[in-house]
Amino acid sequence: MLPAPNNRDHDLDHMNGVIVIVAYRPKPGKEKETLELVRHRVPTLRKEGLVTDRAPTIMRARDGTIIEVSEWKSQEAIDAAHKNPIVLAMWNKFFESCECIPLNKLPESAEMFAGFEPVAD
Repeated sequence: MLPAPNNRDHDLDHMNGVIVIVAYRPKPGKEKETLELVRHRVPTLRKEGLVTDRAPTIMRARDGTIIEVSEWKSQEAIDAAHKNPIVLAMWNKFFESCECIPLNKLPESAEMFAGFEPVAD
């Protein structure tokens, strides 16, 4: 067996992924800005080598909250994001336009089969 290259991206590609579901509640008047930030989140993280190639799923709750399902390459990738200046700058834009809320704050989360409106790419 050949040794794996000493390459951080290669190592991340072979660790266990972490699927996350995040709910972004836009601040008043920031709905379009929040949606655009969500649409660009995974491509930005992908350029930094932090997420897998799995396409994110973006949807909208009845109250207008945007929900995104995506996959980090690993817990180590999540930890690395907290030190990455490009990711930190992106997160600061999110903090200006929305708040992240727990999924159980969405009325849909109490339903047996929670349904959400799909958001077009």
